[in-house]
Amino acid sequence: MTRADSRSGRRAQLDKDPQEVASMFDEVAERYDLSNDVLSLGQSRLWRRRLIEALNMAPGERLLDLAAGTGTSTEPFHDAGVEAVACDFSTGMLEVGRRRRPDMTFVQGDAMELPFEDASFDAVTISFGLRNIVDHRRALEEMFRVTAPGGRLAVMEFSDPTFRPFNVVYNEYLMRALPAAARVVSSNPEAYVYLAESIRAWPNQDELAADIAQAGFEQIRYRNLTGGIVAIHYGLKPAASAAEAR
Repeated sequence: MTRADSRSGRRAQLDKDPQEVASMFDEVAERYDLSNDVLSLGQSRLWRRRLIEALNMAPGERLLDLAAGTGTSTEPFHDAGVEAVACDFSTGMLEVGRRRRPDMTFVQGDAMELPFEDASFDAVTISFGLRNIVDHRRALEEMFRVTAPGGRLAVMEFSDPTFRPFNVVYNEYLMRALPAAARVVSSNPEAYVYLAESIRAWPNQDELAADIAQAGFEQIRYRNLTGGIVAIHYGLKPAASAAEAR
């Protein structure tokens, strides 16, 4: 299949060209949230609740939600009094989000070059988006930069099932059942072929934890959800660097 098949809709490749990824998400924006609910078998809402619990945000704190899409992941924080910013690379996703929640703050931005000042946020989070960035390590460094000293990071992403025999069933769903189901609920089912491929190519829990540590975060831990299909990685930015302490 070509990179832009007009009959089937656009899909990105595993080189994750930013414009191709953005175009792919532009095409699925209108039905994206519905598709996620259906294709995750209703688990996506539970996963997001666990992320909210992990961050434990207080009213008045500042949160950056990256790869926020239509703002579904941002709105619980906003509704709880958190100063939440929904940031995404896809203009299509942001347009849907602004129509749906005009009271929320949406900003277009590239996760590898965030349009925010240093130490701007008490917490930074990204849900199911780090995997789509061409250089996820550079994006983690940017997240570290915009996080205030003592602030926290939460990354929710697909991961490796911890029960090895289940891997066979899971991979069968990813490569066969998920794209087939996407033809029913998604405006661009080819995007979900990319989704399956990108999940299989993604680092496991320990490898991602090492990448987060390399970016500068400390006290990193992760929690497996639904048997490791999804994991939430959590880290803290040191309260002060060695240079600042002198």
